[in-house]
Amino acid sequence: MSPSTSTPRAVVTGIGVTAPNGLGTEAYWAAARSGKSGIGRITRFDPSRYPARLAGEVPGFTASDHLPSRLMAQTDHMTRLALVAADWALADAGVIPDELPAYSMGVVTASSSGGFEFGQGELQKLWSEGSQYVSAYQSFAWFYAVNSGQISIRNGMKGPSGVVVSDQAGGLDALAQARRQIRKGTRLVVSGSVDASICPWGWVAQLAGGRLATGDDPGSAYVPFDASAAGHVPGEGGAILIMEDEAAAAERGATVYGHIAGYGSTFDPAPGSGRPPGLLRAAELALAEAGLTAADIDVVFADAAAVPELDRVEAEALKALFGPHGVPVTAPKTMTGRLYSGAAPLDVATAFLAMRDGLVPATVNVDPDPAHELDLVTEARALPVRNALVLARGHGGFNSAVVAAAL
Repeated sequence: MSPSTSTPRAVVTGIGVTAPNGLGTEAYWAAARSGKSGIGRITRFDPSRYPARLAGEVPGFTASDHLPSRLMAQTDHMTRLALVAADWALADAGVIPDELPAYSMGVVTASSSGGFEFGQGELQKLWSEGSQYVSAYQSFAWFYAVNSGQISIRNGMKGPSGVVVSDQAGGLDALAQARRQIRKGTRLVVSGSVDASICPWGWVAQLAGGRLATGDDPGSAYVPFDASAAGHVPGEGGAILIMEDEAAAAERGATVYGHIAGYGSTFDPAPGSGRPPGLLRAAELALAEAGLTAADIDVVFADAAAVPELDRVEAEALKALFGPHGVPVTAPKTMTGRLYSGAAPLDVATAFLAMRDGLVPATVNVDPDPAHELDLVTEARALPVRNALVLARGHGGFNSAVVAAAL
């Protein structure tokens, strides 16, 4: 059932991107359009002793060029990226926070790991030098809610705020929570996610999950829906979106990318239960809430785990919903790596850019396995887009789906 016509629509008026293949929204979009990858050998630390050595790192980012010096001592690399992405998103939306009531604006982000690099540094000081050398900022700089806190403080936003932790699915869950707050009367919510944990401590944690690709060729390491798929390449970055009450956005003459038309979330059953995975049901819930059918969807932005069993589950869900080869499917994250909670907001941002320009970016480097029966977009495709389905799964069984739609 579609939402009531009296329910305020949450429209997207601003986008800020920090991604491994482009710093800034238009730089990222130019790279995505042309199939430019940002995956390479890790430079943030020496990866030679680790079984996985590739990642997507945000290029050319010097935090001090964008943020005041007082923030340098109290923020992790992740938070600096998020603060800058939020600044860019607000500028793109034409929003000057000082001109709006503080309690009419909120912040809802997602996080997968928090500020790992900051935490590693302070733990090293504790072990090697003593507790008196540990920064007081360690009390919050590592915390998974820190991005929401720092964005709200920097912009004087005192309305409903929060953080969602459900791995990659969390990026969509945060957008849904932001939309919920707008429907309840908040004028504007900064939402989305930026994640970054490319440091030795974070790297060991990711390796423990057993899903990282160990190849050294950036062109073949992360290949979802390919017969040679053997894990993903991690990345850092993501997207921050400005979501507003549609009437408030219209009142100030804002340019609108589109709106979040539907959302669904499920959790996989326990292993061995015999019940099916929950991804298909999440997609069905998102379509139902948007008041759309599968035939209305122009493109799917896939979760693209690059783990054979998980790729099979996603392909089967898409075939059940759309039929074999029934809808174009793309995974631009093959150019960035999986950005954890930042991945899905970046996919949503990419969907809106695809609507704007009539072009769906490619799933690069992949030779699609015919067994999946997907219409995988392996070269950028000119395509009118009005409705896009974005899928995301989090480690441990989280499934989320969002329908991004043009007005």
